[in-house]
Amino acid sequence: MAASRALTLSECASIRIQATSAFRSTPAQPRTTPVLRALSLRTLKGSSGQQPRIIISTPPPRQEPNRRRTSGRRTICSSTRDGDVASQTSQDEKIDYFKNDSRPVILFDGVCNLCNGGVNFVLDWDPQSRVRFAALQSSAGRALLQQAGRAPDDISSIVLVGKHKAWIKSEAVLRIGEYLQLPFPAMAQLAMFFPLIIRDQVYDQVAANRYNFFGKSNSCRVSDPTFADRFIE
Repeated sequence: MAASRALTLSECASIRIQATSAFRSTPAQPRTTPVLRALSLRTLKGSSGQQPRIIISTPPPRQEPNRRRTSGRRTICSSTRDGDVASQTSQDEKIDYFKNDSRPVILFDGVCNLCNGGVNFVLDWDPQSRVRFAALQSSAGRALLQQAGRAPDDISSIVLVGKHKAWIKSEAVLRIGEYLQLPFPAMAQLAMFFPLIIRDQVYDQVAANRYNFFGKSNSCRVSDPTFADRFIE
């Protein structure tokens, strides 16, 4: 057995210099990207001298937080946001549109070309300004619909709203005729003799196809500068 001996100071210094040189000569490892760092490599040795298999496991995909998709569309006749429609309608319900003006209000579809033509017809044949107008899609229209016992978004029929009563469909059309100049009041009285069920069936057919037959406007008619006192919003 060979005898061990202590290293001298010069031998220790030489070994340290050689170790430092070897460390500096080692090529630097390439810097890994976050994607490479996320990959974990495991080498599994197979039995019976099989070649080792390399399994690459990746972390689960990152879950994005749920974001509510918002629509860029705006309400045609109202600048109220969707979240404020309920509160705005609730406030409008409290407005008494007959407090200072007892004239009945015709609720019409503001984007329907046929309905807008009807509004112009009534304006021409009602020089005494006996009726007022409001678009069904406007704030006033939605509030008056609810006061008449209808859903605030129901635009399926014209509605004539009075202070104590409301009329819809063919009954509303004939009641409006009574406010116009001659000969329309007499014509409206004669049409009343036709059964209501028949009159409403004809009205429903026209109303259901009003966009197809007469078209639809891109903007909603909520007022008219020439007849400012006739429209409520």
